[in-house]
Amino acid sequence: MKKEKAPLLVLSLMPLVDPKILIADDHPILLKGLYDFLKDLGFQTILKANNGTEALKQILESKPDLAILDLEMPGMTGIEIAAHCKSASIPTKIILLTLHKEIYLYQQAKELNLSGYILKDFALDDLSKAITTVLSGEQFFSEQLFKEMNINQTDVVNYNLTPSEIKILRLISQGLSTKEIAAKLFISERTIEKHRSNMIAKLQLGKKHNSLMILAQQNKFSFE
Repeated sequence: MKKEKAPLLVLSLMPLVDPKILIADDHPILLKGLYDFLKDLGFQTILKANNGTEALKQILESKPDLAILDLEMPGMTGIEIAAHCKSASIPTKIILLTLHKEIYLYQQAKELNLSGYILKDFALDDLSKAITTVLSGEQFFSEQLFKEMNINQTDVVNYNLTPSEIKILRLISQGLSTKEIAAKLFISERTIEKHRSNMIAKLQLGKKHNSLMILAQQNKFSFE
C-alpha cells in the first residue's frame, strides 16, 4: 500500500533543518506506531526510549528539539521529566501524551510551561498539528480537555460577577496560577482564593476539582 504524503500544513511549516525528536512510551506497539507516524510526516532524526529514566538520559545527552512523552512510564513520569528539565533550564520542548483527562494534570503541565498536552484518544487528529505548533514556538493542548463541562458563554455574564472577578476569571482562562494572578494584580494569594470561592458559589460549580478553570478556558473568548 502506498503511503500517504505528509499533510501540506506540516510540510509548509517544518523547519529547514530536520528537528531531532525523542519519543518515549513503555508500550512497544504504541512506541512503534508513533515512530512510524513521525516518519510518514517526514521527520528523520527520531530517538526512542521505553521508560522515563531512559527518556531523561537521552534528553540530557542528545538535547532533542522536541520530546513526545507518555505521561505514565516506569522510572519517571512525563511530568517528572518535565519538572527536571525546567529546573535544569533544558530547552527541549515537551509534549505529553496521556489517556488522563483530569484538569489538574493540565494545570501541572501549564505550570511547568510544557509545550503540549495531547489526549491519546485524539492523538491522530491532534499530533501533527501539535508538532507544527510547538516547533513554531507556541503551545498546543487538546480541546477535548475543556469539554467536560457544558456551560454556555452567556452564563458567565448572567451571574452578577464583579469587575474584579471577571478580571481574575480572564487571567485564569490564560492559564495563570493563583500565585501568578496575585503578583500580576498586586494583591494577596488569599484574596485571589476568596474571589475564586465566591465565583464558584455564584456560578454553582460545586466542588469539582478545578471546575472554575475549566469554565474559564471554555469561555475565554467572552472575557476579551
